[in-house]
Amino acid sequence: MGLTSAMTTSLNGLSLNEQSIDVIGNNIANAGTNGFKSSSVLFQTQLSRTLSVGSRPTTDNGGTNPKQIGLGASSAAIVKDFTQGSISNSTSSSDLAIQGDGFFIVKGSGADVYTRAGNFNLSSEDTLVTPAGFRLQGYGVDQDFNLVRTQLTDINIPLGSLTIAQQTRTVTVDGALFTGGELATTGSILTADEALVDTASGTVAGGDTATGATLLTSLYKEANATPLFSINQIITFTPQKGGQGLASEPLTVTATTTLDDLLTVMQDTLGIQSGGTIPTQGGNNPGITIDANGLIQIIGNRGTVNDISLTSGDFSVFDGVSTKSANLGFTQTAFADGESTLVEKFVYDSLGQEVDLKLSAYLESRDATSSTFRYFLESDGDSDSNVAVSSGTIVFDGNGKVTTGGLQQFNIDRNDTAAISPMQIRIDFSALSGISTNDAGSALGMEQDGSSPGSLSTFVIDESGVIIGNFDNGNKRTLGQLALARFSNPQGLLDNGNTTFLEGVSSGSPFIVTPGNFGSGTVRSGAIELSNTDIGRNLVDLIVASTNYRGNARVIDSVQQLVDELLILGR
Repeated sequence: MGLTSAMTTSLNGLSLNEQSIDVIGNNIANAGTNGFKSSSVLFQTQLSRTLSVGSRPTTDNGGTNPKQIGLGASSAAIVKDFTQGSISNSTSSSDLAIQGDGFFIVKGSGADVYTRAGNFNLSSEDTLVTPAGFRLQGYGVDQDFNLVRTQLTDINIPLGSLTIAQQTRTVTVDGALFTGGELATTGSILTADEALVDTASGTVAGGDTATGATLLTSLYKEANATPLFSINQIITFTPQKGGQGLASEPLTVTATTTLDDLLTVMQDTLGIQSGGTIPTQGGNNPGITIDANGLIQIIGNRGTVNDISLTSGDFSVFDGVSTKSANLGFTQTAFADGESTLVEKFVYDSLGQEVDLKLSAYLESRDATSSTFRYFLESDGDSDSNVAVSSGTIVFDGNGKVTTGGLQQFNIDRNDTAAISPMQIRIDFSALSGISTNDAGSALGMEQDGSSPGSLSTFVIDESGVIIGNFDNGNKRTLGQLALARFSNPQGLLDNGNTTFLEGVSSGSPFIVTPGNFGSGTVRSGAIELSNTDIGRNLVDLIVASTNYRGNARVIDSVQQLVDELLILGR
């Protein structure tokens, strides 16, 4: 074979070093490509021409070594370097870097591809995409913003278009109640100035004493021959309680509207609560009734904040043309007393609509080791006409600590508001103190965890890939979670362009995990993984490959000269 072998071997060497220079050139060209992984060419020897296999030592000879002439080199592999590239901070929260093992999963042209380049931005469809438009994959959430890790989906972040409200779940009451204050012993008592007569069966003079079943159109005052109400009139009741003005739901008089209907509106507006352990007044439950003499009597709850004030002008009647007083006068014979306080706060239903909530409390009892306050909850936002919502007691020990009634639950009906009904709310009194002074008295505060409607304004991605949305009403919600892919043999991945890889026949199937689990790396938001190309090393490798190339070319040149000399000898 002679010189021919040297010629073919060196030609092969030229090809291999050309390949090496190509790879090095690609590394250097992508030194600024985010997420790029550099490569290197591994050479291996080819078969050798064996002139002698050598001989074993004998008694007369020490043996000989094999004689072989190599036939050049071949490319064993082009190996990707999947070591971590440097991570650089960026100005976009949608830029992501993986610290550790794994690949982002992106969907391109209907198939999943994999990348380490974390340059993502929001598309017009609110999905996170690569510069090439490939959609980032992960896990979505259900309607309650709980992660659903059953199927990969596009990561969707609808900035500005997603609006939520937070229904109030818990109301926390703080402040202090003065356990050394005046005990509440009585509520307001008001009695009508004149008895009412039912004229359904006769005149005023011959009429019967009015009862709850008396029709409003048959209702007269005892000393007045003018009916109090007529059909189609609208009655409005506007009393005061604790110095605050109240307003009833309008009551329209029909042919079947009774006095009981009017008394119910009055009691609902005043929010008088009775029954259970709520103290009575002289054996009578708080409320509004008409006695055997036709006199309306109002008995309110105890505590100065529950004191009721009524004037004849608090009953107004609109007849379609003008508004006038119904002239129902009352005389107050008892005033509500006792250490008490009131606080008011808006809570929110499932649609973020404001719902008024009032909390009042008065000192009900006290002994040598404890004191008890009774509280009342009222809401104008309750869908029925009765503002009364709930009541209960709070017991303090001798150190002013809440021992009973710390956590309670109540409902507010929201029928016909399109919101979820009823609103179920917990009220927590455990932070209340029973320590105060005569000068400071009782004072309450309320905090609640609901909110009005808000739009998605920003988002953050934590190291486990969970996407947290921040809304402009202060709420936070989980919007999804990134998924990563791991491969048993990353060297088997196929380069797909756009700094992505395809699953290869020798890479193994992707193992889908969440960041930080099963050997995968964590995610860093607002950062980018840079190319792992080492410029200095590649320049050195380029010099070596160039020298090797020139060396092989010199061999070819030398062989050519020798062949030419042989040809001359042949002439």
